[in-house]
Amino acid sequence: MSLGNIFNIAGSAMSAQTIRLNTVASNMANVDSVASSADQTYRARKPVFSEMMVNSMKDNGWGDTTDDDSGAGVGVKVDGIVESSAPLKPRYEPDNPMANEKGYVYYPNVNPIEEMADMMSASRSFQTNVDIMNSAKSMMQKMLTLGQSS
Repeated sequence: MSLGNIFNIAGSAMSAQTIRLNTVASNMANVDSVASSADQTYRARKPVFSEMMVNSMKDNGWGDTTDDDSGAGVGVKVDGIVESSAPLKPRYEPDNPMANEKGYVYYPNVNPIEEMADMMSASRSFQTNVDIMNSAKSMMQKMLTLGQSS
């Protein structure tokens, strides 16, 4: 793996964590939204990540091909955003204007404590990738000064 690939890998991870933070924000914004039926109720959303892989073959100079970093990871991609299958929270609130004919309203299946932990984890992952990019940039700058005499 070359030093330049680090920027692609860290950049894709930062993009993935941004999507994760956006889904957490959406979940937190809707934590107290109510609906009169289960079909209309907001459901917690979670991004699904996977590793991007590369399988490159290189000519070894003898007419044969050899594996070079076969199956090496080259980043993170977001496969999609899925809705949670956790049960909704029906509550008996007959005075609520959104109550159905039986007096129930439905609250989302968003757990604010879990969302806060997810937010902290995504934020730390994002910052770690920023640190990785800064370290790689610093190493590249040092590498450029190796041949210079003082």
